[in-house]
Amino acid sequence: MGGIASMPLASLWDEVWGGQPAPELWVVIATLALALAAVVPRTTWRVTRNAVTIAHEGGHGLVALLTGRSLTGIRLHSDTSGLTVSRGKPRGLGMILTAAAGYPAPSLLGLGGAVLLADGRITLSLWLATGLLVALLVMVRNAYGVLTVVLTGGTFLLVSWLAGPQTQAAFAYTSVWFLLLGGVRPALELQVRRAREGATDSDADQLARLTHAPAGVWFLLFHTVSLCSLLGGGARLLAT
Repeated sequence: MGGIASMPLASLWDEVWGGQPAPELWVVIATLALALAAVVPRTTWRVTRNAVTIAHEGGHGLVALLTGRSLTGIRLHSDTSGLTVSRGKPRGLGMILTAAAGYPAPSLLGLGGAVLLADGRITLSLWLATGLLVALLVMVRNAYGVLTVVLTGGTFLLVSWLAGPQTQAAFAYTSVWFLLLGGVRPALELQVRRAREGATDSDADQLARLTHAPAGVWFLLFHTVSLCSLLGGGARLLAT
């Protein structure tokens, strides 16, 4: 059995905080292909989108706490939707930032992961992801949400604890590619659905009511963040 499970404490510390060698380019490209297969086909996206929803709702929750709002709870649903409830002023900067944080969150997490991987911090990136999922689990308030977060966090924990360096690298690169690519699709899907069905309950519509800036402005922001993160993060991954 490989990985860090059998290491003494000092070696474990060095392994987590130290750098690891970057995988070969063919591995990086193969993980990109795996992430594309998880994001592009509708059949797989219906399942894998749950992971993007976790990041989306986690973004709402984190910013709510950072802006001084009281986070009541997070719910994740089997149709890949989610809901984050916080208490505080119904208007103002804190509410605006909280509402705006969801759609950019997966892409920004992917960009942060790409920076860590480009610096060789593969194991650290896995442990940080596990820690964020554990923190999110505390605030989840429904059974399906708990199951989804536990399965996702458990996978990261098992890979970071038991897997060898090559498996860790492949898993970490696939996860980051998935966040970068998966962060692009939800806002595009929402904009299409909004145009077809006239839905006005999206984050962009809530932001429009809060700021009096048209929803299209907020969609432009979401698209800009996701595409810039994909380009910047992708360039870093391919350059490793």
